[in-house]
Amino acid sequence: MNNSTLQNTQKGNSVVVLNLPEGELKSQFIRLGITEGSTVKINERLPGGTVVITKNRQEIAVGSDLAKKIKVIVE
Repeated sequence: MNNSTLQNTQKGNSVVVLNLPEGELKSQFIRLGITEGSTVKINERLPGGTVVITKNRQEIAVGSDLAKKIKVIVE
């Protein structure tokens, strides 16, 4: 297992979320079913650094600035 940030992951990887930014962003992730300890799949990496993750058959685009703040473990 490898400690990283969401920004540094590769397409196709599954990762476990270690921490989310505090505040409103954390609340939004929780509403989408993503909490600390959740496993998400890296579905796509877009130009500009946006990372598209999949959780519960739902795709969520995470901007590069936010992706740099989310710590994950690559499974």
